[in-house]
Amino acid sequence: MSEQLTAEAINAALADLPDWKYLEGLVTVYKTSTAADALALIAAIGRIAEEQNHHPDLEWRYNRVFLRYVSHDAGGQVTQRDLAAAKAVSETTAGKGATAQPERYPAS
Repeated sequence: MSEQLTAEAINAALADLPDWKYLEGLVTVYKTSTAADALALIAAIGRIAEEQNHHPDLEWRYNRVFLRYVSHDAGGQVTQRDLAAAKAVSETTAGKGATAQPERYPAS
């Protein structure tokens, strides 16, 4: 089982993850130019998920991809696995022309 992180640890980590915010998990929205670009981004995120064996909650809306990472084996809390996944996604999206819009992630 993965160890959940404290609020302080999550906030400290988010200083190095500007594409993300905390909202019942690590969340963000990536905007692309087209729906096809969004699908290509989803495919890239899928490859990361398979490599890490850690899969986000994902929703696709035309040219936006909504992501949420939590660790289900830690009771739906944020763990180091989530931070590593978010970092990998941010690094991948940097070369794909996607713009992070974490403020657009819907509130619960």
